[in-house]
Amino acid sequence: VQLVESGGGLVQPGGSLRLSCAASGFTFSSYVMRWYRQAPGKERELVASIGSAGTTNYADSMKGRFTISRDNAKNTVYLQMNSLKPEDTAVYYCNAYRSSWSGQYDYWGQGTQVTVSS
Repeated sequence: VQLVESGGGLVQPGGSLRLSCAASGFTFSSYVMRWYRQAPGKERELVASIGSAGTTNYADSMKGRFTISRDNAKNTVYLQMNSLKPEDTAVYYCNAYRSSWSGQYDYWGQGTQVTVSS
């Protein structure tokens, strides 16, 4: 199982970034895909999630600025981030989760750094 994030970097306040997470080794379309982030000295927090049917949910502070999407044909989940603020600076992690009769499955990527600074 692999989750590989990409697309992070340095961006000025008000700018945009699109993160990608390429998945392999599991049935991507059956999993809830989530983006989390962790800022220095803070706990990891949920940013957004998208279900296998495409239902999305966002943390309140990201609503209207971030958009999560998935392409099941490419086994990839995206996070479009607009109107970025310095407080969005964090390591962003991709997560795949599935709960079934056979158990819970929870996979993580290695993270990608997003820095919002002028």
